Amino acid sequence: MRKDVELKYKDLKKICDPSVFDFKDTSELEPIYSGIGQERAIKALEFGVKVNIKGYNIYLEGPSGVGKTMYSKNYLDKVSLNMPVPDDWCYIYNFNNPNEPIAVNFPAGEGKVFKDMMDSFIKDIRNDFRKTFKAQDFEKEKSMIRQEYENKRTDILDSLNKFANKYGFQVRSTNNGVYMMPIINGKAIEEEEFEKLDEKIKASYEQNSESVQKEIVASISKIKELERNADKKIDDWQNSIALTIINSHINELKESYKRNKKLTAFFNGIKTDILKNLSLFIAGDKTHKSPFNEGMVPVVANEPWLNYRVNLFIDNSEANGAPVIMDSNYNYSNIFGKIEYENYFGQLKTDHTMLQPGLMHIANGGYIIFQARDLIKSGNGICYEALKKAVNIKELSIENPQEQNSSMVMISLKPEPIPLNLKVLLIGTEEIYQTLLAMDDDFKKLFKIKVEFEDGAPKNTENMNKLARFIHGFCVQEDLPPLDTESVAKIVEFSSRLCEDQNKISTKFTDLAQIVGEAGTWALNSNKKLVTKDFIDKALSERASRVKQYDEHYMEMIKNKTLLIETDGYKIGQINGLTILQIGDYSFGKPVKITANTYIGKSGIVNIEREVELSGQAHSKGVMILTGYLGQKYAQDFPLSLTASVCFEQLYNGVDGDSASSTELYALLSSLANIPINQSIAVTGSVNQKGEIQPIGGVNDKIEGFFQVCKMRGLNGKHGVLIPIQNVKNLNLNDEVVNAVKEGKFHIYAISTIDEGIEILTGVPAGKKNEVTSKFPPGTINYLAYEKLKKFSEKSR
Repeated sequence: MRKDVELKYKDLKKICDPSVFDFKDTSELEPIYSGIGQERAIKALEFGVKVNIKGYNIYLEGPSGVGKTMYSKNYLDKVSLNMPVPDDWCYIYNFNNPNEPIAVNFPAGEGKVFKDMMDSFIKDIRNDFRKTFKAQDFEKEKSMIRQEYENKRTDILDSLNKFANKYGFQVRSTNNGVYMMPIINGKAIEEEEFEKLDEKIKASYEQNSESVQKEIVASISKIKELERNADKKIDDWQNSIALTIINSHINELKESYKRNKKLTAFFNGIKTDILKNLSLFIAGDKTHKSPFNEGMVPVVANEPWLNYRVNLFIDNSEANGAPVIMDSNYNYSNIFGKIEYENYFGQLKTDHTMLQPGLMHIANGGYIIFQARDLIKSGNGICYEALKKAVNIKELSIENPQEQNSSMVMISLKPEPIPLNLKVLLIGTEEIYQTLLAMDDDFKKLFKIKVEFEDGAPKNTENMNKLARFIHGFCVQEDLPPLDTESVAKIVEFSSRLCEDQNKISTKFTDLAQIVGEAGTWALNSNKKLVTKDFIDKALSERASRVKQYDEHYMEMIKNKTLLIETDGYKIGQINGLTILQIGDYSFGKPVKITANTYIGKSGIVNIEREVELSGQAHSKGVMILTGYLGQKYAQDFPLSLTASVCFEQLYNGVDGDSASSTELYALLSSLANIPINQSIAVTGSVNQKGEIQPIGGVNDKIEGFFQVCKMRGLNGKHGVLIPIQNVKNLNLNDEVVNAVKEGKFHIYAISTIDEGIEILTGVPAGKKNEVTSKFPPGTINYLAYEKLKKFSEKSR
């Protein structure tokens, strides 16, 4: 067994020395919310925020949980404090086109002032109208005008009666009009009595009635003219008084906002509208009940002063600096605003006061943060398309997309758009970024700054102390006890394992916070005021045990030999490979038996998984590489005539990746050389056509998975694992494995070539080709494989 490639226990885990920390526990630290080891990302973000050019919105990409959202939000919160507070925005009634409310902006805080002024205006002017037009002086003047009219009307009727008497008639005036009655013996008679008169008398009266009727028509015309003049006199007098009341209020508003053309037009519209609806102002509040609404709340009649109200759409009176908006509700209306409606006898109605802002309106003048995945999938992409449109044309409109599909009769609005000055931050993965880049021509034009967050940072003293400060911030936020230095050191070690690099710490704060939170909870449950390393260990072990159902089931199958895994003895063409099984968000490593058979033929290496469509592309490529290695290594002076089958035994859910390609090659060499492989050793590692071992992922899980099986059967000092030498820096094994290696019960070998690996697995020298004779030393693995392939070639001829 080669000892020069065997790792020492100190190589298996980089211990964090608690003495690097200059505190007793994390409560002594200042919390930190910035990124750790993200200097490049932070620099790009800061530049992107400063660029004030169209299209320079920002896409932040990186693995989930590395703090993209947290850092961006905290950074913008800080930057925004030094920026000007955006304007307030109000919507007012449009007297020229009521369905198109007008948007008006004010300096921050002034929108609320304007709304309050208009509310007071409505209240005050209505009160003034009620007081003025119900005052005694007004009623007295109005009565005098009416009395003058009545007097003249009486004179006309008296004259009419005198005229009618000459022709034997009397004229009477009622609410229904003016009519005449014949006079017989000094008495006016009704129609029934008139019909009983002699025909000659009746004929005489009928002849005279024509002249009377003409006079009646002329008199009625005079009376109507009098009435019109009286009404006009009253109206003119009322309008004069009303105009005085209106001007006393409107002129003050006009003076306050004389430089705002929209408001000047609005005030003029109010003035005209009040005069047009003067009777409603004089009458006061009126309500009525609809026959369709019997027994329900009274429906308010037309109230023109409701149109004078102001919709304080955006109120920045309490804001400090520019807004920074982030929300989890990606409903279209929540982002882009909406028009609300009320049901009015089966018809949906709305007005300018029922316009509601969205997140984009609230964030206008500042920043808004979206999660790319949620934005793209919301409403089948309608939100993303609407966002691009708004950012591109730099204005915000309000519309309800669902109106087109509504069965209700809707009177809708088309509010005036608001100018948009906003920087958008999209947070997502590299995959989403590349997809948008390839599929959406607008994306690159609108998101010109890319910020790349890493999932790891250098493991130096500065970053480890920053991690401790992050831990403290999380503990304060969640009301958890602080951590001592040993427990922080344990978190650092766990962090290195997360990013699979001894020289780095993970920046996946979500995963780190989970362990800190669970350890703090265990400490609280034990009535402890400090989190020690024992609680960190407990949190890690408990976390693993909660999701070990499939792991334990797999172990049980190996134990009762349902899965045939050999961990002792030697076998030809059989080897223990190592694979990662993924169940949801939990993954674990376990051994899998790989077998190889070789025989005469010209089919080359047959990948059984590929033949039954259980092999992924990467795995199929790895198997094809083996043919290149065998041809280059052995078939330089004869054609390669080989059929070989390689199989992952008892693996039925497919296999992908090339991390087992070296393992498959060892099985092939064992079969060709007819030399058995030590089943106590499992193997992982990729190989290229030159026989060089290449690194793989999941090395810690793979080693620990095989160790569990060996431990279950009893460690005998011969068990071990072969790994690529490049993966040594990725080792962060648990204490149990480290101690087993320290005690010589388990071994880990780091190799660079196939020749190094086959010697460890078989105990037989690999054999180096003589440069002069181009022959391998007799008895070596390569010699035996060469001779077998040469024999196959000769036989195949």
